[in-house]
Amino acid sequence: MNIYEAYGIKPVINVAGAMTRYGGTIVGQKVLDAMEEAARYSVPMDHLQAAASRIIAARTRAEAGIVTCGASHALTLATAACICGWDVARMNRLPHTKGMPNEVIMPLHHISGYDHAIEAAGARIIPAGVFNDTPEPFTVRPADRWELESCITEHTVAIAFAPLPGSQPPLEQVIELAHRHSLPVIIDAAPRVPPITNLHEYIDMGADLVAISGGKGIRGPQASAILCGRKELIGSALLQMLDLAGERFADWNPPSELIPKDKLRGKPLHGIGRSGKVTKEAIIGLLTALESFDEEEFATLCATRLPLVVSIRDQVADIEGIEAQLCMDEEEYYPMLQLKIDPKVNGRSALDVARRLKQMEPAIYLEESQIEQDILYLDSLNLDQDETAAIVGAHLRIAMTD
Repeated sequence: MNIYEAYGIKPVINVAGAMTRYGGTIVGQKVLDAMEEAARYSVPMDHLQAAASRIIAARTRAEAGIVTCGASHALTLATAACICGWDVARMNRLPHTKGMPNEVIMPLHHISGYDHAIEAAGARIIPAGVFNDTPEPFTVRPADRWELESCITEHTVAIAFAPLPGSQPPLEQVIELAHRHSLPVIIDAAPRVPPITNLHEYIDMGADLVAISGGKGIRGPQASAILCGRKELIGSALLQMLDLAGERFADWNPPSELIPKDKLRGKPLHGIGRSGKVTKEAIIGLLTALESFDEEEFATLCATRLPLVVSIRDQVADIEGIEAQLCMDEEEYYPMLQLKIDPKVNGRSALDVARRLKQMEPAIYLEESQIEQDILYLDSLNLDQDETAAIVGAHLRIAMTD
Protein backbone atom coordinates (compact mmCIF):
# COMPACT_ATOMS: atom_id res chain seq x y z
CA MET A 1 0.00 0.00 0.00
CA ASN A 2 1.42 3.41 -0.94
CA ILE A 3 0.92 6.66 0.96
CA TYR A 4 -2.06 7.75 -1.16
CA GLU A 5 -3.86 4.46 -0.79
CA ALA A 6 -3.47 4.78 2.97
CA TYR A 7 -5.68 7.87 2.67
CA GLY A 8 -8.16 6.19 0.34
CA ILE A 9 -6.85 7.74 -2.91
CA LYS A 10 -5.91 5.59 -5.88
CA PRO A 11 -2.92 6.92 -7.89
CA VAL A 12 -3.41 7.34 -11.63
CA ILE A 13 -1.02 7.04 -14.56
CA ASN A 14 -0.50 10.55 -15.85
CA VAL A 15 0.67 10.54 -19.47
CA ALA A 16 -1.05 13.85 -20.11
CA GLY A 17 2.08 15.81 -19.21
CA ALA A 18 2.78 18.18 -16.33
CA MET A 19 -0.90 18.79 -15.61
CA THR A 20 -1.47 20.46 -12.27
CA ARG A 21 -4.84 18.74 -11.88
CA TYR A 22 -3.07 15.36 -11.88
CA GLY A 23 -0.25 16.39 -9.56
CA GLY A 24 2.25 17.70 -12.11
CA THR A 25 5.65 16.16 -12.68
CA ILE A 26 6.98 13.10 -10.89
CA VAL A 27 10.25 14.43 -9.46
CA GLY A 28 13.46 12.44 -9.39
CA GLN A 29 15.16 10.97 -6.33
CA LYS A 30 17.93 13.56 -6.36
CA VAL A 31 15.40 16.35 -5.91
CA LEU A 32 13.52 14.43 -3.23
CA ASP A 33 16.73 13.81 -1.29
CA ALA A 34 17.66 17.49 -1.44
CA MET A 35 14.22 18.54 -0.20
CA GLU A 36 14.38 16.04 2.65
CA GLU A 37 17.73 17.42 3.76
CA ALA A 38 16.49 21.00 3.47
CA ALA A 39 13.58 20.19 5.76
CA ARG A 40 15.96 19.43 8.65
CA TYR A 41 17.25 23.01 8.98
CA SER A 42 16.05 26.56 9.51
CA VAL A 43 17.40 29.34 7.33
CA PRO A 44 16.75 33.09 6.73
CA MET A 45 14.48 33.07 3.69
CA ASP A 46 15.71 36.37 2.27
CA HIS A 47 19.30 35.13 2.18
CA LEU A 48 18.22 31.76 0.79
CA GLN A 49 16.46 33.58 -2.05
CA ALA A 50 19.61 35.64 -2.64
CA ALA A 51 21.58 32.42 -3.02
CA ALA A 52 18.87 31.13 -5.37
CA SER A 53 19.14 34.35 -7.35
CA ARG A 54 22.79 33.73 -8.11
CA ILE A 55 22.07 30.24 -9.45
CA ILE A 56 19.00 31.32 -11.42
CA ALA A 57 20.86 34.28 -12.90
CA ALA A 58 23.63 32.00 -14.11
CA ARG A 59 21.18 29.68 -15.88
CA THR A 60 18.83 32.32 -17.28
CA ARG A 61 21.33 35.12 -18.03
CA ALA A 62 19.07 37.46 -16.06
CA GLU A 63 20.33 40.02 -13.58
CA ALA A 64 18.51 38.21 -10.76
CA GLY A 65 15.88 35.60 -10.02
CA ILE A 66 13.84 34.12 -7.19
CA VAL A 67 11.84 30.96 -6.57
CA THR A 68 8.09 31.45 -6.29
CA CYS A 69 5.17 29.23 -5.35
CA GLY A 70 4.31 28.28 -8.93
CA ALA A 71 4.28 30.27 -12.16
CA SER A 72 0.86 31.79 -11.50
CA HIS A 73 2.15 33.40 -8.34
CA ALA A 74 5.25 34.51 -10.21
CA LEU A 75 2.95 36.54 -12.47
CA THR A 76 1.25 38.10 -9.44
CA LEU A 77 4.60 39.08 -7.94
CA ALA A 78 5.90 40.35 -11.28
CA THR A 79 2.86 42.58 -11.64
CA ALA A 80 3.15 43.80 -8.05
CA ALA A 81 6.77 44.74 -8.69
CA CYS A 82 5.81 46.75 -11.76
CA ILE A 83 3.11 48.59 -9.82
CA CYS A 84 5.14 49.32 -6.69
CA GLY A 85 8.85 49.37 -7.46
CA TRP A 86 10.47 50.17 -4.09
CA ASP A 87 7.45 52.12 -2.79
CA VAL A 88 6.58 50.27 0.43
CA ALA A 89 3.46 52.37 0.97
CA ARG A 90 2.09 51.05 -2.31
CA MET A 91 3.09 47.51 -1.37
CA ASN A 92 1.07 47.78 1.83
CA ARG A 93 -2.02 48.87 -0.14
CA LEU A 94 -2.14 46.10 -2.74
CA PRO A 95 -4.43 44.83 -4.19
CA HIS A 96 -6.11 48.23 -3.77
CA THR A 97 -4.59 50.39 -6.49
CA LYS A 98 -6.92 53.39 -6.65
CA GLY A 99 -4.91 56.48 -7.41
CA MET A 100 -1.84 54.67 -8.71
CA PRO A 101 -0.92 53.42 -12.20
CA ASN A 102 -2.16 49.84 -12.46
CA GLU A 103 -2.83 48.96 -16.12
CA VAL A 104 -1.16 45.99 -17.83
CA ILE A 105 -1.56 45.82 -21.60
CA MET A 106 -1.92 42.42 -23.29
CA PRO A 107 -2.67 41.41 -26.86
CA LEU A 108 -6.31 40.31 -26.74
CA HIS A 109 -5.54 36.88 -28.18
CA HIS A 110 -2.98 36.24 -25.40
CA ILE A 111 -5.41 36.74 -22.53
CA SER A 112 -6.57 33.60 -20.72
CA GLY A 113 -7.81 32.43 -17.36
CA TYR A 114 -4.20 32.27 -16.16
CA ASP A 115 -4.15 36.05 -16.20
CA HIS A 116 -6.28 36.21 -13.08
CA ALA A 117 -2.83 36.06 -11.50
CA ILE A 118 -2.03 39.49 -12.95
CA GLU A 119 -5.31 40.94 -11.74
CA ALA A 120 -4.77 39.44 -8.29
CA ALA A 121 -2.06 42.05 -7.67
CA GLY A 122 -4.62 44.81 -8.24
CA ALA A 123 -3.84 45.37 -11.90
CA ARG A 124 -6.36 46.06 -14.63
CA ILE A 125 -5.69 44.18 -17.86
CA ILE A 126 -6.13 46.32 -20.97
CA PRO A 127 -6.77 44.16 -24.06
CA ALA A 128 -5.14 45.38 -27.26
CA GLY A 129 -6.92 44.64 -30.54
CA VAL A 130 -10.30 43.12 -31.37
CA PHE A 131 -11.30 39.48 -31.30
CA ASN A 132 -11.74 39.04 -35.05
CA ASP A 133 -12.20 40.96 -38.27
CA THR A 134 -14.70 38.62 -39.91
CA PRO A 135 -18.14 37.32 -38.96
CA GLU A 136 -16.56 33.92 -38.18
CA PRO A 137 -17.12 33.49 -34.43
CA PHE A 138 -14.06 31.29 -33.85
CA THR A 139 -11.54 33.28 -35.87
CA VAL A 140 -8.96 34.86 -33.58
CA ARG A 141 -7.22 37.90 -35.00
CA PRO A 142 -3.69 38.66 -33.74
CA ALA A 143 -3.20 42.21 -32.46
CA ASP A 144 -0.97 44.60 -34.36
CA ARG A 145 1.91 46.49 -32.81
CA TRP A 146 0.18 49.84 -33.23
CA GLU A 147 -2.81 48.52 -31.28
CA LEU A 148 -0.59 47.82 -28.27
CA GLU A 149 0.96 51.27 -28.52
CA SER A 150 -2.45 52.94 -28.72
CA CYS A 151 -3.31 51.49 -25.29
CA ILE A 152 -0.33 53.06 -23.52
CA THR A 153 -1.29 55.85 -21.11
CA GLU A 154 0.04 57.39 -17.90
CA HIS A 155 -1.74 54.54 -16.09
CA THR A 156 0.26 51.78 -17.82
CA VAL A 157 2.76 49.86 -15.69
CA ALA A 158 3.71 46.96 -17.99
CA ILE A 159 3.00 44.97 -21.14
CA ALA A 160 2.42 41.23 -20.65
CA PHE A 161 2.96 38.58 -23.32
CA ALA A 162 2.46 34.81 -23.55
CA PRO A 163 4.85 33.70 -26.31
CA LEU A 164 4.31 30.83 -28.71
CA PRO A 165 6.21 30.05 -31.91
CA GLY A 166 5.01 32.59 -34.45
CA SER A 167 3.38 34.84 -31.84
CA GLN A 168 2.13 38.15 -33.14
CA PRO A 169 3.20 40.84 -32.82
CA PRO A 170 6.76 39.44 -32.73
CA LEU A 171 8.11 39.57 -29.18
CA GLU A 172 11.14 41.57 -30.27
CA GLN A 173 8.81 44.33 -31.52
CA VAL A 174 6.79 44.27 -28.31
CA ILE A 175 9.95 44.65 -26.20
CA GLU A 176 11.25 47.49 -28.37
CA LEU A 177 7.91 49.25 -28.13
CA ALA A 178 7.65 48.83 -24.36
CA HIS A 179 11.20 50.02 -23.70
CA ARG A 180 10.71 53.05 -25.92
CA HIS A 181 7.95 54.02 -23.49
CA SER A 182 10.04 53.01 -20.42
CA LEU A 183 7.71 50.10 -19.64
CA PRO A 184 8.73 46.61 -18.49
CA VAL A 185 7.64 43.46 -20.34
CA ILE A 186 6.31 40.48 -18.36
CA ILE A 187 6.63 37.09 -20.08
CA ASP A 188 4.45 34.14 -19.10
CA ALA A 189 6.75 31.29 -20.15
CA ALA A 190 5.37 28.80 -17.63
CA PRO A 191 5.23 25.77 -19.98
CA ARG A 192 7.94 26.87 -22.40
CA VAL A 193 10.85 24.80 -20.97
CA PRO A 194 12.06 22.59 -22.58
CA PRO A 195 13.63 23.56 -24.91
CA ILE A 196 16.42 24.41 -22.50
CA THR A 197 17.33 27.50 -24.53
CA ASN A 198 14.07 29.08 -23.38
CA LEU A 199 15.60 29.42 -19.93
CA HIS A 200 17.40 32.45 -21.35
CA GLU A 201 15.77 33.10 -24.74
CA TYR A 202 13.35 35.80 -23.54
CA ILE A 203 15.91 37.45 -21.30
CA ASP A 204 18.30 37.56 -24.27
CA MET A 205 15.59 39.37 -26.23
CA GLY A 206 15.35 42.01 -23.52
CA ALA A 207 12.31 40.90 -21.48
CA ASP A 208 12.25 42.44 -18.01
CA LEU A 209 10.44 39.70 -16.06
CA VAL A 210 10.04 36.04 -17.07
CA ALA A 211 7.99 33.39 -15.24
CA ILE A 212 8.95 29.74 -15.84
CA SER A 213 7.31 26.78 -14.13
CA GLY A 214 9.58 24.65 -11.98
CA GLY A 215 7.13 21.76 -11.80
CA LYS A 216 6.88 21.02 -15.51
CA GLY A 217 9.74 20.18 -17.87
CA ILE A 218 12.44 21.13 -15.36
CA ARG A 219 11.02 18.38 -13.11
CA GLY A 220 11.24 20.33 -9.87
CA PRO A 221 8.60 20.54 -7.11
CA GLN A 222 5.09 21.10 -8.44
CA ALA A 223 4.51 24.30 -6.43
CA SER A 224 7.65 26.06 -7.62
CA ALA A 225 8.67 28.43 -10.39
CA ILE A 226 11.38 30.81 -11.50
CA LEU A 227 10.80 34.55 -11.70
CA CYS A 228 13.86 36.13 -13.32
CA GLY A 229 14.70 39.46 -14.85
CA ARG A 230 15.83 42.96 -13.91
CA LYS A 231 17.35 43.08 -10.44
CA GLU A 232 15.28 45.98 -9.09
CA LEU A 233 12.02 44.33 -10.16
CA ILE A 234 13.04 40.94 -8.77
CA GLY A 235 13.99 42.59 -5.48
CA SER A 236 10.62 44.31 -5.28
CA ALA A 237 8.85 41.03 -6.02
CA LEU A 238 10.80 39.23 -3.29
CA LEU A 239 10.15 41.99 -0.77
CA GLN A 240 6.40 41.55 -1.27
CA MET A 241 6.62 37.82 -0.47
CA LEU A 242 8.80 37.90 2.66
CA ASP A 243 7.52 37.53 6.21
CA LEU A 244 8.92 40.51 8.11
CA ALA A 245 6.42 40.47 11.00
CA GLY A 246 8.19 41.14 14.29
CA GLU A 247 11.42 42.07 12.50
CA ARG A 248 12.73 45.47 13.62
CA PHE A 249 13.45 47.43 10.48
CA ALA A 250 16.52 49.02 12.04
CA ASP A 251 18.03 45.59 12.80
CA TRP A 252 17.04 43.86 9.55
CA ASN A 253 19.97 43.12 7.24
CA PRO A 254 18.58 41.91 3.91
CA PRO A 255 20.91 40.67 1.17
CA SER A 256 22.02 43.99 -0.30
CA GLU A 257 22.63 42.58 -3.76
CA LEU A 258 18.90 41.89 -4.07
CA ILE A 259 17.20 44.30 -1.64
CA PRO A 260 18.98 47.66 -1.19
CA LYS A 261 17.66 48.72 2.22
CA ASP A 262 18.50 52.38 1.60
CA LYS A 263 15.77 52.51 -1.04
CA LEU A 264 13.07 51.59 1.50
CA ARG A 265 11.20 53.92 3.86
CA GLY A 266 10.13 50.99 6.01
CA LYS A 267 9.13 47.37 5.76
CA PRO A 268 6.12 45.93 3.93
CA LEU A 269 3.56 44.35 6.23
CA HIS A 270 2.69 40.95 4.76
CA GLY A 271 2.77 41.91 1.09
CA ILE A 272 0.50 40.67 -1.69
CA GLY A 273 2.82 37.70 -2.18
CA ARG A 274 2.53 36.49 1.40
CA SER A 275 -0.40 34.20 0.52
CA GLY A 276 1.85 32.31 -1.88
CA LYS A 277 4.92 31.91 0.30
CA VAL A 278 7.42 29.43 -1.03
CA THR A 279 9.03 26.90 1.32
CA LYS A 280 12.73 26.35 1.87
CA GLU A 281 12.23 22.77 0.67
CA ALA A 282 10.69 23.94 -2.61
CA ILE A 283 13.52 26.43 -3.18
CA ILE A 284 16.18 23.77 -2.66
CA GLY A 285 14.22 21.25 -4.73
CA LEU A 286 13.92 23.61 -7.68
CA LEU A 287 17.56 24.69 -7.50
CA THR A 288 18.62 21.04 -7.46
CA ALA A 289 16.47 20.28 -10.49
CA LEU A 290 17.61 23.41 -12.30
CA GLU A 291 21.33 22.79 -11.76
CA SER A 292 21.11 19.27 -13.16
CA PHE A 293 18.77 20.18 -16.03
CA ASP A 294 21.16 20.52 -18.95
CA GLU A 295 21.41 19.20 -22.50
CA GLU A 296 23.03 15.95 -21.37
CA GLU A 297 20.36 15.17 -18.78
CA PHE A 298 17.55 16.10 -21.17
CA ALA A 299 19.01 13.86 -23.87
CA THR A 300 19.25 11.02 -21.35
CA LEU A 301 15.64 11.50 -20.24
CA CYS A 302 14.46 11.48 -23.86
CA ALA A 303 16.52 8.39 -24.65
CA THR A 304 15.01 6.59 -21.67
CA ARG A 305 11.46 7.44 -22.67
CA LEU A 306 11.67 6.88 -26.41
CA PRO A 307 11.64 3.04 -26.36
CA LEU A 308 8.74 3.10 -23.90
CA VAL A 309 6.70 5.31 -26.22
CA VAL A 310 7.63 3.11 -29.18
CA SER A 311 6.51 0.02 -27.27
CA ILE A 312 3.12 1.61 -26.61
CA ARG A 313 2.80 2.62 -30.24
CA ASP A 314 3.54 -0.94 -31.34
CA GLN A 315 0.79 -2.30 -29.09
CA VAL A 316 -1.92 -0.25 -30.87
CA ALA A 317 -0.48 0.22 -34.38
CA ASP A 318 -2.51 -2.65 -35.92
CA ILE A 319 -5.90 -1.51 -34.59
CA GLU A 320 -8.30 -0.47 -37.33
CA GLY A 321 -9.10 3.24 -37.37
CA ILE A 322 -6.06 4.13 -35.26
CA GLU A 323 -3.08 6.09 -36.55
CA ALA A 324 -0.29 6.13 -33.96
CA GLN A 325 2.50 8.53 -34.82
CA LEU A 326 5.65 9.23 -32.85
CA CYS A 327 6.30 12.91 -32.20
CA MET A 328 9.86 13.63 -31.21
CA ASP A 329 12.17 16.58 -31.40
CA GLU A 330 15.04 16.15 -28.96
CA GLU A 331 15.70 19.88 -28.93
CA GLU A 332 12.11 20.78 -28.09
CA TYR A 333 10.32 18.31 -25.82
CA TYR A 334 10.12 14.78 -24.49
CA PRO A 335 8.94 12.06 -26.93
CA MET A 336 5.18 12.02 -27.49
CA LEU A 337 2.70 9.75 -29.23
CA GLN A 338 -0.11 11.17 -31.32
CA LEU A 339 -3.20 8.97 -31.59
CA LYS A 340 -5.61 9.83 -34.39
CA ILE A 341 -8.89 7.98 -34.14
CA ASP A 342 -11.32 7.52 -37.01
CA PRO A 343 -14.70 6.90 -35.31
CA LYS A 344 -16.26 5.63 -38.53
CA VAL A 345 -13.68 2.85 -38.76
CA ASN A 346 -12.88 2.18 -35.12
CA GLY A 347 -16.39 2.67 -33.83
CA ARG A 348 -15.16 4.89 -31.01
CA SER A 349 -14.36 8.56 -30.73
CA ALA A 350 -11.34 9.95 -28.93
CA LEU A 351 -13.70 11.01 -26.16
CA ASP A 352 -14.96 7.43 -25.84
CA VAL A 353 -11.39 6.14 -25.54
CA ALA A 354 -10.36 8.80 -23.00
CA ARG A 355 -13.40 8.10 -20.85
CA ARG A 356 -12.80 4.36 -20.92
CA LEU A 357 -9.16 4.80 -19.87
CA LYS A 358 -10.21 6.90 -16.89
CA GLN A 359 -12.55 4.13 -15.74
CA MET A 360 -9.83 1.47 -15.69
CA GLU A 361 -7.60 0.56 -12.79
CA PRO A 362 -5.21 2.21 -12.64
CA ALA A 363 -6.90 5.10 -14.42
CA ILE A 364 -4.90 6.53 -17.33
CA TYR A 365 -5.01 10.18 -18.34
CA LEU A 366 -3.96 11.31 -21.82
CA GLU A 367 -3.51 14.85 -23.14
CA GLU A 368 -6.89 15.95 -24.56
CA SER A 369 -6.33 19.40 -26.10
CA GLN A 370 -7.47 18.15 -29.55
CA ILE A 371 -10.01 15.58 -28.41
CA GLU A 372 -12.79 17.29 -30.39
CA GLN A 373 -10.76 16.51 -33.53
CA ASP A 374 -10.46 12.88 -32.36
CA ILE A 375 -6.79 13.28 -31.51
CA LEU A 376 -5.18 12.26 -28.24
CA TYR A 377 -1.57 12.67 -27.16
CA LEU A 378 0.57 10.55 -24.87
CA ASP A 379 3.18 12.71 -23.13
CA SER A 380 6.19 10.75 -21.83
CA LEU A 381 7.31 13.30 -19.22
CA ASN A 382 6.16 11.05 -16.36
CA LEU A 383 6.79 7.76 -18.19
CA ASP A 384 9.99 6.15 -16.93
CA GLN A 385 9.27 2.48 -16.21
CA ASP A 386 8.77 -0.54 -18.48
CA GLU A 387 5.95 -1.78 -16.26
CA THR A 388 4.04 1.50 -16.56
CA ALA A 389 4.44 1.54 -20.34
CA ALA A 390 3.15 -2.03 -20.57
CA ILE A 391 0.04 -1.10 -18.56
CA VAL A 392 -0.61 1.96 -20.71
CA GLY A 393 -0.26 -0.02 -23.94
CA ALA A 394 -2.50 -2.85 -22.74
CA HIS A 395 -5.19 -0.49 -21.48
CA LEU A 396 -5.08 1.56 -24.66
CA ARG A 397 -5.63 -1.58 -26.70
CA ILE A 398 -8.60 -2.59 -24.58
CA ALA A 399 -10.12 0.89 -24.75
CA MET A 400 -9.80 0.89 -28.55
CA THR A 401 -11.06 -2.62 -29.22
CA ASP A 402 -13.48 -3.81 -26.51
